[in-house]
Amino acid sequence: MQRPLKIGTRGSPLALFQARLVQSLLSKRHYSVAPERDFPIITFTTSGDKLKGELAEFGGKGLFTKELEVALKQGEIDVAVHSMKDVPTVLQTGHKIGAVLEREDPRDALISSKYASIKDLPEGAIVGTASLRRRAQLASIRPDVRFTLLRGNVGTRLQKLNAGECDATFLAFAGLKRLGQPGVATQIIEASDMLSAPAQGAIGIELMDHNNFAAELVGPLNHSDTLVAITAERAFLRALDGSCRTPIAALARLSNGHLKLSGEQLSEDGRWRWRKDGFIHKATLENAARLGLEMGRAIKKEMTYT
Repeated sequence: MQRPLKIGTRGSPLALFQARLVQSLLSKRHYSVAPERDFPIITFTTSGDKLKGELAEFGGKGLFTKELEVALKQGEIDVAVHSMKDVPTVLQTGHKIGAVLEREDPRDALISSKYASIKDLPEGAIVGTASLRRRAQLASIRPDVRFTLLRGNVGTRLQKLNAGECDATFLAFAGLKRLGQPGVATQIIEASDMLSAPAQGAIGIELMDHNNFAAELVGPLNHSDTLVAITAERAFLRALDGSCRTPIAALARLSNGHLKLSGEQLSEDGRWRWRKDGFIHKATLENAARLGLEMGRAIKKEMTYT
């Protein structure tokens, strides 16, 4: 080690778990006997953490990465660890994703102490979520349910659910598994019912283009299949100009070098749903990005004639 590699992260329990996972993988890869010294973790409070209302009203998902990207640019940290579903599809100039870890389960989970599944929710049930995607998808399946805004980290949302602020909520199953709480999930929602957010379940490591020291250290952590899959999903999102203001879902799966991508956009009330499925035989990064862009543009064109 020439010097310590400084890792930046948000301060939520899930974000800290992800940063410590990166720290652990780096220490094993580079034979560090003192991870806290060689790969120190520095926490930040982002704009997204401070907001109380709808993210879309204040600029969307980039709010969870903004302060970390400023710290990267100013040299306060060498790398920033993100949930890739929070990362804008176009990075700031001079920034890049140096590696993505192997993806965890991308599905959504329904959590409720009263009802066992989506179909068991009674008419008028109140579902708490801050996700326009989840609202639109559930509204298309169950137009009879109602919604309330539910934000905060996993623990905060579960506390609000238990306090009776809503009858059910959704969380990413990956987050529950990483926090050691998979048993909290009442129902794991299959992709055939609710496609996940683009890049859900994937952890990314962002750094500056010129930081060769960081690039050499984190590069070996990259999981190529995960990178190909989320490249297709993020290209689909980018083609649709997606943000927190738009209900968009996408999921890519790889098998024997082939890639299948499913993607959809919905109206906010769930009444309209545009979906495409695509397949490529050779799952390279270039082909994955091309497929995502083509599918997104096809849906965008279809929407103009609806």
